[in-house]
Amino acid sequence: MPSDTTGFFPNDKRKPSFSNLFSFLNPSAGEEEESPFRKNPEKVAQTVEQSDLISRDLSWLRFNERVLDQAKNPKRNLFDRLKFLAITSSNLDEFFTIRVGNLYNYLDYGKQRIDYSGLREIPFKKLLMTTAQQFVEEQNNCYINELLPLFEAHKFRIVQIEELVSEEREKATSFFDRTIYPMLTPMLYDYTHAFPVLLAKVLILAVTTKEHKGNEQEEEKLSFVQLPANLPRFFVVDRPEEVLFVPIESIVRTHIKKLYRNVDICSTTIFRVMRNEDFSLEDSDDIEADLVDELKQKIKNRRLGRVVRVEVEENAGHQLLKLLRKRWEIDENNIFFNRGLIDYTGLWQIVKFPEFKDLIPPTHPPVPPLGIGRERSSSIFEVIQEKDILLHHPYNNFEPVLQLLEQAAEDPKVLSIKLTIYRLAKKSRVTNALLKAAENGKHVAVLFEVKARFDEENNIREAQRLQKAGCFIIYGIGLLKTHTKLLLIIRNEGENVTRYAHMSSGNYNEETARLYTDIGLLTSREAYTRDISEFFNVITGHSQPNKYANLITAPRHMRDGLIQLIMKEAENAQKGLPSGICIKINSLEDREVIMKLYEASQAGVPIDLIVRGICCLRPRRKGLSDNIEVRSIVGDLLEHSRLYYFHNNNQPVVYGGSADVMVRSFDRRIESLFAFVDEDVKRETIAMLEYNLRDNVNAYVLNEDGSYTKVEPADASERFNIHEEFYKITMEDVKKAALFRKHVPGITSETSPGS
Repeated sequence: MPSDTTGFFPNDKRKPSFSNLFSFLNPSAGEEEESPFRKNPEKVAQTVEQSDLISRDLSWLRFNERVLDQAKNPKRNLFDRLKFLAITSSNLDEFFTIRVGNLYNYLDYGKQRIDYSGLREIPFKKLLMTTAQQFVEEQNNCYINELLPLFEAHKFRIVQIEELVSEEREKATSFFDRTIYPMLTPMLYDYTHAFPVLLAKVLILAVTTKEHKGNEQEEEKLSFVQLPANLPRFFVVDRPEEVLFVPIESIVRTHIKKLYRNVDICSTTIFRVMRNEDFSLEDSDDIEADLVDELKQKIKNRRLGRVVRVEVEENAGHQLLKLLRKRWEIDENNIFFNRGLIDYTGLWQIVKFPEFKDLIPPTHPPVPPLGIGRERSSSIFEVIQEKDILLHHPYNNFEPVLQLLEQAAEDPKVLSIKLTIYRLAKKSRVTNALLKAAENGKHVAVLFEVKARFDEENNIREAQRLQKAGCFIIYGIGLLKTHTKLLLIIRNEGENVTRYAHMSSGNYNEETARLYTDIGLLTSREAYTRDISEFFNVITGHSQPNKYANLITAPRHMRDGLIQLIMKEAENAQKGLPSGICIKINSLEDREVIMKLYEASQAGVPIDLIVRGICCLRPRRKGLSDNIEVRSIVGDLLEHSRLYYFHNNNQPVVYGGSADVMVRSFDRRIESLFAFVDEDVKRETIAMLEYNLRDNVNAYVLNEDGSYTKVEPADASERFNIHEEFYKITMEDVKKAALFRKHVPGITSETSPGS
């Protein structure tokens, strides 16, 4: 299992008490006796604090705390808060299936793994699971103490079936008899029946029964009933004055006797499991022919991965838990007791309930891109010919990208369309446009990344549809994931053949484009389109260009390219020239780049980092990173755009694209960053970064100890929320924007609205 070797404590502005945190950690069976951490939790705390790097996994849990902070925010609409609580739950599910699963790949096969925190596998597992336990307790407290009391005022409740009136109970019973009952299958476990395979991410009812045998003492038997995943989480009772949501497990538990005739039901317990879903593709001699079948098999195997987490109601019996721990070779820290609702992702059904639509504030309609010079043109090609156009989603609509594809599909002048696809919408207009283009006789080449985690099945299905229509499909490049986002259209315009391109930080997915902040560049500039043509030749054929004019690509050149830009700023600082680095990304984890950022900081370069999620760099450590500040933006929209700014002695260099600063981005993915050439577009990206540094509503500042502090405006008049301000930004605002002005001779910090 490949390692992208990877700190976190409760969301508390006080310095965490490590002694309290570790006080109840018990050594697990099998830990080496000589381990210095076996009976010395203070040693663990000291090691974590002294490391110059923050643990990737613990930093990720810190990120989920910032998401949970949105659910706790009393200024938010209740349905917004429920949405964020549901997101924390789905985030945690993925964390266990992938990151904890990855850790167990080392534990189960006896392989060494040293975390960025400096801890070996077993002490790190204890720290990680203890921290996750604390997070789940915070989830439960938020739901029970802060959200649940607000339900009645919003005219809905979550109730048990016993709370319904007789007519309503009859409807629930009818739903069970007609829909649920035929789908249920009791699975007995005893000396004649093997322990059943229990699926991940579904509700499971553990049922203990005893037969009627007069006065004889009959041994209890255990069986399991899995609730089908394709059933709604709640049975809905729509009263005139309120809406009641009945958890599906309440209905099943009430009628479970119908599955067990002539036996006594001794107990029922609801639980849910997470399994290891972290896998890596093995090399294949014939990658094109075998990859799709291999992926299909691995998707099936996810159902059988080792159990890494059990989520169970708090009154679960000791004997059941003992059996599950033994059966799955887990310990007490893998068992998570839920005092609220098992699987908070089910709250999406309430958030999206049609009758609550009027109670949810409307979203802001998109605004036109600043760079579009003439909207009177009916042809998107004519608009792009005028100048480069920067799109900032969702503030700007994703429609221009879809129009470009759809017009290209119908335009008789268009000869060819080339595209990389990582994730698609379920009913994708992108797929439909490509199908239409193929029907119209155009050459369509699509690099379809079928290894996009959890979207493999949808991507395989869509790729096969396109292939059947005559499109040239490439199913990824070896073991590399194709994560770059590029579109190239070749159009015959009489005497000239013109190439049009779209380069982006986000996927060609019209659904997520309404929820994620991303940047995209529409261009017909030859300096770009020549690079992209070369890049597609590398991807689809056997070409190795010497140099790109405006692209930095992975896996060959990106890490070194970024390090060169970082060290150039360090050289400028040492010479007394203006310098500065501002980077906005999702994750910062690559050790080599982090060390170079430390070097640049020590050389005097001011560095502002905007890292939404994982950040392994430790800022503001004396002598190491004094000049580095890190903030995270978490709010209404998921920050997904990537921008890299280098001050370059007052001649800024700015890149955008698909890549984060991660080992996987540089070594195991096909990625691209593109330089912004047009001065107006470059100023727009600088304004984006400046706005992110000014935000005092959604921002959290990373402290040296790995904790985060919420940024608060001094008063309401100074409130600056980028998820509102970007809808109002003008070209005048863009022209005023600048970064690191306080480091430019003749300009004071008081005149700088930036960092």
